[in-house]
Amino acid sequence: MNTYLIAGHAKFPQGMAARNVYDSLTITLELDLKYGVIVDASCTLATEHGREYIRQLLRGYSLRDGIDGLIDRVQMYYRGKAGQAIQAALRDVYGQFQLVTDK
Repeated sequence: MNTYLIAGHAKFPQGMAARNVYDSLTITLELDLKYGVIVDASCTLATEHGREYIRQLLRGYSLRDGIDGLIDRVQMYYRGKAGQAIQAALRDVYGQFQLVTDK
């Protein structure tokens, strides 16, 4: 296999529909081993449309370029209540990525 899977977690804000199903937001990324490019992504938002939108927003970005560009994408294009949780989960994912790549 030429990819690996990492996950990040964050608390949902009060009033989110997904909070009735999940305790926290989880983002999983399938990353290319060599370049750190996001091949695929998933998250635990409540709607299929929201999950697919985040998937499309994240795919193709290389974590080797740092997390700031990806956070900027979320801030610019995602306007839902879970924006802060998505950003926090991505920071968590990036921390996991750094642990893997520092070895």
